[in-house]
Amino acid sequence: MKVTNPATGTVIRELAEDGPEEVAPKHDRARRAQPVWAARPYGERAAAICRFRDLLVLRCDDLARTLTSEMGKPITQSRNELEATPGRIDFFLEATPSVLREETVLQREGLEESITREPLGVVANVSAWNYPYFVGSNVFIPALLTGNAVLYKPSEFATLTGLAIGDLMHQAGVPEDVFIVVTGGGETGAALVGQDVQAVFFTGSYATGRRIAAEAGRRLVRLNLELGGKDPVYVADDVDVKTAAASVAEGAFYNTGQSCCAVERVYVHHAVHDRFREAFVEVVRGYVAGDPMDPNTFIGPLARPAQVAVLERQVEDARAKGGRLLLGGQRIDVPGCWFEPTVVAEANHTMDLMRDESFGPVIGLQRVSGDDEAVSLMNDTPYGLTAGAYTPDRERARRILSRVNSGSVYWNCCDRVSPRLPWSGRGHSGIGATLGRDGIRAFVQPKAWHWRNPRA
Repeated sequence: MKVTNPATGTVIRELAEDGPEEVAPKHDRARRAQPVWAARPYGERAAAICRFRDLLVLRCDDLARTLTSEMGKPITQSRNELEATPGRIDFFLEATPSVLREETVLQREGLEESITREPLGVVANVSAWNYPYFVGSNVFIPALLTGNAVLYKPSEFATLTGLAIGDLMHQAGVPEDVFIVVTGGGETGAALVGQDVQAVFFTGSYATGRRIAAEAGRRLVRLNLELGGKDPVYVADDVDVKTAAASVAEGAFYNTGQSCCAVERVYVHHAVHDRFREAFVEVVRGYVAGDPMDPNTFIGPLARPAQVAVLERQVEDARAKGGRLLLGGQRIDVPGCWFEPTVVAEANHTMDLMRDESFGPVIGLQRVSGDDEAVSLMNDTPYGLTAGAYTPDRERARRILSRVNSGSVYWNCCDRVSPRLPWSGRGHSGIGATLGRDGIRAFVQPKAWHWRNPRA
């Protein structure tokens, strides 16, 4: 397999790809190693994760350059991801002991009932390229802390980052057979999911998620799917227009729009629509697109070449159905995978732009009459990952967002993930949860204990 720089189209490195004949022995190694790892005291497992955390901090600059070179994320944003990951790891280190602690739920004369939680076994982690440290650590950190072994397949668009994560894990003291990197594309992922693992954690598209769910359902294994989103934001009539425009624009275009929780649809109250549109376009026009290794760059290339054509079709469809192109609208004619930051006004729900995931620097703005119409349109989607409302009125925001079918909601912010809160999708956005205590419990299974004292 070839690792290509999406900013230039040049090949960075060629690697051997794991096929079924390589994946199966890796699974066997993990299966044999997992009970030994689980038998270690929690403090020993946590100490290894602490050392991994410290190595991320120590190697931050080199790791950021690797990430930028292979998937195109602007270097400042790559550093931001790496600098924020240790905070997530700290949460897992602090919260996991309370999840694993034995719980006594009944104690009376001669009878005690208690619950312990045991690891699942071997976890297949098929991860994503857009935030490999965030998305990956949401899975493999709590999985390892709770005593599981992990077969980690990074996306083929972030393979070098995945291999670096594996090296740091082993340097930190996680045994080589407890955390194993599996490299390759879709066929490799299918081979991994087909192993006799106890859990599959996948981040990616709805279409691939459905195929994985069918395979996991056939074997009745634990399944967690973090899939796509068509995340809406509503801008109410009482906002500070410039402040709201800056925030929503960043939520739409950060990481070149390649985030499952990036803003993908914007509904604007008619009373502020024109002023918001002008402020929004002004912000987006100021974003610097260019060399992702330049600290001043905000818009980088698309990681996947095929996505350029997807965005072209969405823009063409929107214009054919009455959309007005305010900015951008086409690929940038240079080597690599580039698309202009694009804003389409007069958008509506007949357009693919407002219904299908874009996953790129393209956004549609739609005028609405008020809160009720906004809620109706926000819910007009099979996805349900995130949604946001901009208004200074907290109670108004609660009324709006409580009616939106979404796993996460934002008041005057967007495109934000916290380790303390569960991260979950509804509908086509997935099943299960990572992060928060719910995300730790996803890696353990309860055992119910009935203790009866015959002498009582």
